[in-house]
Amino acid sequence: MRYNEKELQALSRQPAEMAAELGMRGPKKGSVAKRRLVKLVVNFLFYFRPDEAEPLGALLLERCRVAQEEPGGFSISFVEDLSRKYHFECCSQEQCQDWMEALQRARNEIRKMTGKVCGAVRDGTAFPGLAHSHRALHRTPWSSLASPRRPGSS
Repeated sequence: MRYNEKELQALSRQPAEMAAELGMRGPKKGSVAKRRLVKLVVNFLFYFRPDEAEPLGALLLERCRVAQEEPGGFSISFVEDLSRKYHFECCSQEQCQDWMEALQRARNEIRKMTGKVCGAVRDGTAFPGLAHSHRALHRTPWSSLASPRRPGSS
């Protein structure tokens, strides 16, 4: 299944299983934690600037690992590239545990439906083949997730 930008934005507005402001640090070396509104909707973990309605990006919770990092923190890494790790800082160990359990439930639901265990859409970029092979090889612009136009179509 392919997702386009409008579908992802519409999905980001749906009721969330969980939502909270968390510290979030991306996979780049030297990145610092920034406050983000993090919202779990179905099998996507959307993240927003706290004062904006449009998501900065989303993590697709397939083929990923969720792990406790330090007290009050967890990470999500991708099977295809375990060095691509997103860190989340919670307000308490209890909140961290709640998030990890919710993420595990979301992953279990997807596994039941698809038989597959995280490609990613993040910071306005996406991995092609997200819906096809689940391999994270190259990044393409967020807007390229839109369904390709066929010649002669409008």
